[in-house]
This record gives sequence, structure tokens and C-alpha cells, in this order.
Amino acid sequence: MSTAREQPIFSTRAHVFQIDPATKRNWIPAGKHALTVSYFYDATRNVYRIISIGGAKAIINSTVTPNMTFTKTSQKFGQWADSRANTVYGLGFASEQHLTQFAEKFQEVKEAARLAREKSQDGGELTSPALGLAAHQVPPSPLVSANGPGDEKLFRSQSADVPGPAERERLKKMLSEGSVGEVQWEAEFFALQDSNNKLAGALREANAAAAQWRQQLEAQRAEAERLRQRVAELEAQAAAEQPSANEKEGSQALEQLEALVQTKDQEIQTLKNQTGGPREAVDATEREETQQKVQDLETRNAELEHQLRATERSLEEARAERERARAEVGRAAQLLDVRLFELSELREGLARLAEGTP
Repeated sequence: MSTAREQPIFSTRAHVFQIDPATKRNWIPAGKHALTVSYFYDATRNVYRIISIGGAKAIINSTVTPNMTFTKTSQKFGQWADSRANTVYGLGFASEQHLTQFAEKFQEVKEAARLAREKSQDGGELTSPALGLAAHQVPPSPLVSANGPGDEKLFRSQSADVPGPAERERLKKMLSEGSVGEVQWEAEFFALQDSNNKLAGALREANAAAAQWRQQLEAQRAEAERLRQRVAELEAQAAAEQPSANEKEGSQALEQLEALVQTKDQEIQTLKNQTGGPREAVDATEREETQQKVQDLETRNAELEHQLRATERSLEEARAERERARAEVGRAAQLLDVRLFELSELREGLARLAEGTP
């Protein structure tokens, strides 16, 4: 861009954004800090441009046309679409006053571009280098430098001639230098916005986690209460089974069978002694009867022994059942201890979360 051909007519500082070409919704920042944004008038081609330089490249190079519209989307943000560049530019200002100044200048430049187009179509000639026609005798527009809130300065050219080298250097320096305090404030402002969004997201996640932990706490409480009742029932059942009824009946039946077996053994031994001893007048019939009684007694003895073994097995099963009941009571008690420990940890986690939530 040649300074002999183009004149800066307005400058300010703002954060520059471009619309994301992929989504057409999100904004892509041109940098972390505010940049100088200027209106330029090209007297040779009779056009107006908005230009912003970032480093060694032009971030904004937008030719203002009568069809363009600058829209204020908030108190400190505005945007316009450039069909030639096939993009949308956005500017974030330090104050509403800066945004208003830029919007007013955009309207003035847009009107001047319309008049310039109409005049060129009519074959007329523009003699004013900025924002005016020769018929209206409008002097060159002022150069405004926004170096900070409340620090706007007005510079007017003394004639329609191009400023000298010294004046151009002085203007270029003033345009490129921004207020250090303003830049720091803007950087802190955007950093605080980002931090606030992160904190809001963290707070929502913490609230969701707290609600989930409350549900888990209620479930753990219900489970602990159920286990506590089960342990109480098993303890009462174990205490009531000093010996159980089956054990008592088995013991009594066993004692009776043992006494009966002893009695029968004594009778068998007596009969054997009688049959084995010397007897002088014993006939064959008595011996057969005696032997039959012996066989009957042995058969009865075998049956009693079988009943005795069955009773012993029943007694062992009853004892095993009691041992299983005691083992179940022990497992339930251990599970209750685990649940109570988990409940304690959950309460401590909720307490720490409550202390950490602002």
C-alpha cells in the first residue's frame, strides 16, 4: 500500500476475529492482543478500505461497498460481511464508545463510497480525498486515533495535499503504538472470560457428581440397613439354637437305642450260655426255639444298630446346619463392615466436595 496514494482517515484498536469457514458459526481470533484497525481512502481509485496489519501480513483488507452493513451484536462487538473476501469480520472493542465511533465511521465511508460510485457513473470528478464530493465542498475527514478509553485525539490536515514525510512518520507511530494499560486490560478481560467459562463448567460437573454421590449414599444406607436387620435375625436365630430340637430328640433316641442294644446283648449272651452249658433233659424242640429266639434277637439288634447310625447321621447334619448358619452370620457381619466403611468414605468425599465448592 502506497502512502502517497492512500490516506488513513480513522484508526482504532480492537480484537480482530474471522468467521470459521468450516462451521460458519464460530469465531477464530487473529491474535491474543488488540490490533490497529484503520480506514484508508485511495484517491487514485476513489475507493475506501478497512485494513489491519498483524505482524507481516494483512489480517483485514476489506474494500467498503455501498451494499455492506456493519452490525452491532453486543455493547462491544460488531461485524460485517465481505463478499469479495468470502468471509465475515468481527471486532471486539475495549468500550462501547469505540464501537460506536467505528460504526459511525463505517456508515460515513459507506455513504461516501455510494456517492463516489454514482459520481463515477455520471462522469463527474471527486476532488475531496475523503468522505465528500466536490459539489458539497466537504473538507478532508479527520484522522482519529483511539489510544485508550477517553484518550481520542483529533488530527486535521491543513490542506488537501499529501502530508510530508515527517508528518506521515509521526502519524504511523501514533497509529502503531497502543496504550499499554489498555492492552493489559483487554488481555485480562478475555482471560477472565475464559476462566469464568471453565469455572462454570467445573461447577456444573461438580453439581452432577454431587447428585450422583447422594444417590449412591442413599443406596448404601438402604443396603447397610438391610444387612443390619439380617445380622440381627441371624444372631437371634443362633442364640435360640442352644441345642436345637432335632439335637435333643436325636440324643434321647440315641440313649434309648444304646440302652436297648445293651439289654438285647445281655439276653443273647444269657441264651448262648444256656444253650452252650451242659443240660441233661433238653429236647430238640426247645433247642430249636432257643435258636430261633437268638436269631430274632440278632435281627432286632441289627435293626437297632441301623437306626442308631441313621440317628447319628441326622445329628451330624443338624450340627453342620448350625455351623453353616454361624458362617452366614459371620459373612453378613463382614459385609456390613465393608458397607459401613464405604459409607464413611462417601461421606468424607461429600464433605470435601462441599468445602471445595464456592
